[in-house]
Amino acid sequence: MSFADDNMFQSEVMANNVTEGYTCDVTQNPVETFGGWFTSIHGYSSLIVCLFGIPTNIINITVLSRKDMRNPTNALLCWLAVADLLTMMPYVPFVIHFYCVFDPSDSSPEKLTFSWVMYMLFLINFVATTHTISNWLGVSLAVFRYVQLRSTEKGTVAKRRLYSTIQKVIAVVYLGSSLILIPNYMTNKIVEQKDENNNTLYIMEDIKLGTNATRPIVIVNVLTYSIVTKLIPCILMTVFSGSLLISLNVRGRERRRRLSVTSTNFRRETRQAKTTRMLLVVIILFLLTEFPHGMLILISATVPDFYYRVYLPLGDLMDTITLINNAINFLLYCIMSTQFRTKFLQMYFNKKTSFKDMERTQLTTSLNRTIMTSA
Repeated sequence: MSFADDNMFQSEVMANNVTEGYTCDVTQNPVETFGGWFTSIHGYSSLIVCLFGIPTNIINITVLSRKDMRNPTNALLCWLAVADLLTMMPYVPFVIHFYCVFDPSDSSPEKLTFSWVMYMLFLINFVATTHTISNWLGVSLAVFRYVQLRSTEKGTVAKRRLYSTIQKVIAVVYLGSSLILIPNYMTNKIVEQKDENNNTLYIMEDIKLGTNATRPIVIVNVLTYSIVTKLIPCILMTVFSGSLLISLNVRGRERRRRLSVTSTNFRRETRQAKTTRMLLVVIILFLLTEFPHGMLILISATVPDFYYRVYLPLGDLMDTITLINNAINFLLYCIMSTQFRTKFLQMYFNKKTSFKDMERTQLTTSLNRTIMTSA
């Protein structure tokens, strides 16, 4: 996510070239030209995504937290939905004020009041935390699924022990993400500035990233943020996702060789494979969003003017990609999870079709497909 989730998010101010201590050149490169155009549509497009993502994440939470839906995987997905919901909700008033009520290029004192810039500062720190939580929950999903597929422990006691472990992991992720970002909370500051009419307005202090004036604490913070909350999670998700793909291929070959397997075991294997594929899609979306952003942050800290000429102009685009990633999981669950889809229809549309009935139908189809493939 590029989002207002990091200590470098000032795009609503930079779009107007009023960040303290820096003024953009008159000439624009293609990235800046594109960034200016995208900023003009970012307000309403991101608002639409939020108005879709907020209720769908609420649905995710209500469905996944049901007593009959409780298992380690759903616990992680439920708290991932909580983090995504907390990421999107505070963005709505922000985007309404800075992009819809006022033009993005407006730098009037009415727009840049102390209270609204203070809210921006809160948003930067709060969303940095919720987004870090999302990333490490994504890692937990990949690691947990890999361990689960390789585990030989079965039965109710093993499941309860695993569920208890997952709850502790979730608590550590939420608490640890808040603590590790304490330096990030201390980096940004609000400064007072006078416009040409001597009116007072408030802006975020320019951190002067990628210049000789960058403070050492800012460099350390930016590198820590990009590595700990972006690149390391991406590397771990890549490693364990690759292992999951290999495991899926191996299990698929074994299944085709064992056509004498009972329908119960076949149903269990089919369900596990579907769940693993769904989690892989969720993880891959994380990687497509997070890895480019982490690399952009690293480059911004080392290449002069890259922060101003590339990173900030692309800020609104990365925000929108982030919001879409937060909102899309509901559609993935409905498409790829029979159990989620069935429970959702029962809860919200009073559909009486049971999960076992739908699974039995899909089992017959899957079994026939397997037989035909192996023939």
